[in-house]
Amino acid sequence: MVKPRPPQMTVKCVDTYCELYRDLFIEVRAYEAFKYLKLGLISDIKRKTLPAIAKAVGLKNEQGLLHFLTESPWKAEDLEKRRLEIILNILERKEIIVMIDETGDKKRCDPAPS
Repeated sequence: MVKPRPPQMTVKCVDTYCELYRDLFIEVRAYEAFKYLKLGLISDIKRKTLPAIAKAVGLKNEQGLLHFLTESPWKAEDLEKRRLEIILNILERKEIIVMIDETGDKKRCDPAPS
């Protein structure tokens, strides 16, 4: 049996975080794509499209990332479950409130009426 090659390293914080999910990906290329997507999402590129992310992380094109999202043998449910387990362990099961603003609009601060 051939031993799989080690995954490409990215940035230490991304590699450390993604290592918590490593066992969910049976293919090293899928795991690398997962790491590249995470790296692209925290990058300072304006539009988080697959071509832009691929370019930002040094890939020739976005095909590997597209394949990861559409054809790769991993389950979103497993990823979601693991993510929630990690968050709950970090928070030590404390209750929190999460507020999400997905509009992308800049906040407007109107002066108080006089």
